[in-house]
Amino acid sequence: MDIDVLGALDVRENGVSIAPTAPKPRQVLALLALHADRVVPVASLIEELWSGRPPRSARTTLQTYVLQLRELIAAALAHDAGREPGAAPESRTAKDVLLTLPGGYLLSSGGGSSDVREFERLAGTGYRAMDAGDFAGASRTLRSALDLWSGSAFADVQTGPQLAMEAKRLDESRLCALDQRIEADLRLGRHREVLAELTVLTSRYRTHETLHAQFMLALHRSGRRGEALAVYQQLRTTLGRDLGLEPSPRLRRLQHSILMAAPETALGPTAPGPVAPAPQVPPVAQGGRLTPTR
Repeated sequence: MDIDVLGALDVRENGVSIAPTAPKPRQVLALLALHADRVVPVASLIEELWSGRPPRSARTTLQTYVLQLRELIAAALAHDAGREPGAAPESRTAKDVLLTLPGGYLLSSGGGSSDVREFERLAGTGYRAMDAGDFAGASRTLRSALDLWSGSAFADVQTGPQLAMEAKRLDESRLCALDQRIEADLRLGRHREVLAELTVLTSRYRTHETLHAQFMLALHRSGRRGEALAVYQQLRTTLGRDLGLEPSPRLRRLQHSILMAAPETALGPTAPGPVAPAPQVPPVAQGGRLTPTR
């Protein structure tokens, strides 16, 4: 089974999609697919479908949705296209793929692929490369992790409380990986290459301090000192208006460093190495303020 949730939902068994079009069975499949090979409690599925206000027939209705999914799985298992000549027929049944277990249901991936698991594996490898000072490897690996995304998680699924929470968690993980990939690129001297990307990101995440700090640094190192300082002033205005906050001390130190830099040093270093005198830009998870533009 191949599972994609980092964008539109796509779950394939034997190369055939088993994703239903009806909203609620699709929700059930999305939650099971995200937690493939683990039991998803009945209570979690009911909470997802009815947001704390389940009908009396909730369990029976959920069983109906599971049966509908098993029908799609059975049809996929019966699909012979692409099977090697002389290969043994598919021995698994729909109940072997979508199991009923004490307390809940389990979707068995059968050792197939999952874009979430691959993203988490690659992101972890990228973070370790960053810690080891391998910025080229970190940039390359984190870029591969981010390439697995085709949109927001569960982009075409009607989400209840469970999926909404998971989508928020995944999107935050995506942003953290993106932040670290940009940090790696800055360490490699790719200041001009990230300017267009940071222009879009800082417009979307209007109060995210780390992205703005990276944008300021990239502009400053590209010889655009005035624009770097303007980014700081815009962020300060937005933070005060929307959140009643001032920029963090770390960001104020970066602004001061750019303000005091001599004109002949405006381009900054062009090769990997420590950034001076600007402070180290922190990872997203360590203090970025986050307010996406809707």
